[in-house]
Amino acid sequence: MAAASMSVAEAMWEELVVRAVSKLDKNDYMRYFPKICLTKPTPNEDPLADLDTFDGPGPWDRTLLEVEVENPMDAAAGRRKMLLFSGNDYLNLSSHPAVRKAASKAALVYGMGPRASSMISGHTEYHRLLEDTLADLTKKEACVITPTGFAANTAFLSALGSVASLTAAARRPAKHEKIAIFSDALNHASIIDGLRMVERHQEADVFVYKHNDMKHLDELLSNCPADRKVVYTDSLFSMEGDFAPMLELVELRKKHGFLFVIDDAHTTLVCGKNGGGIAEVYGIEDQIDICIGTLSKATGCIGGFIAYSKKWNCCDGGQKGALVPTGRVEQGPRVLRLN
Repeated sequence: MAAASMSVAEAMWEELVVRAVSKLDKNDYMRYFPKICLTKPTPNEDPLADLDTFDGPGPWDRTLLEVEVENPMDAAAGRRKMLLFSGNDYLNLSSHPAVRKAASKAALVYGMGPRASSMISGHTEYHRLLEDTLADLTKKEACVITPTGFAANTAFLSALGSVASLTAAARRPAKHEKIAIFSDALNHASIIDGLRMVERHQEADVFVYKHNDMKHLDELLSNCPADRKVVYTDSLFSMEGDFAPMLELVELRKKHGFLFVIDDAHTTLVCGKNGGGIAEVYGIEDQIDICIGTLSKATGCIGGFIAYSKKWNCCDGGQKGALVPTGRVEQGPRVLRLN
């Protein structure tokens, strides 16, 4: 009887999945991963050469730019040779010999995997070294790493919401105790997901201002009676290719006294003399309260980070992200020390 019930349930779910996939395909929502075949280095291209600095293009760059692509829908058609311009590894640091050596050495010496959560025994001195290096880069007092940049935004917003809950007189924040978060209309999906989470937990009220429209933001801030205001924006909007008006945002911060949070994913290591991002470009590091970033783009690794003042250490909500393999952790500081 149980086997028969299971068979009916399996058939039901299979039919539901087939219907759902069919609708996605009909609406042209289906996406397939292209199979990228990387070029192997030639005998003259030593992937572990002794090169301690990054100084323009090197022979190792070719292995990640000259690729062959196989169509997942038509494997019989063979592979096409292509130049890859769609990646986020802006400086191609993931293939730099010094970075490869650091990652491979760490994996050989310490193994792979986090071994445990950071709350138990997964946060090693190498995680701390990476966090300290990122804090120095962004001119902040402290930093915490996360598994991805996406996780960095959702983790910080979770911590931000917990501030409202922990300081509320009752179990849930009253209207006047909630945090008012003002978010650019074109912010990244990770920010939007995090905002939905704190809204669902009734910890914050969210206001969306028109993309880069400082007049609209000023109006929303002026009309909001909340004392606890936060402005959250991407520094560089990857889908639009434009920057947030940082200097105007700083002036609004002085006027309204909000907590200023930026997602600096696309400018870390790309903008600024030392790669410190958009804040370094304008010399406004002291005006940015929280800097969210990623290690999965120009850094050429994987992971994310939250850089902040030390007073936020007690409010990270247990979200510390030592869920990054040791090899990647060792790779991060090596990348940041290249010049």
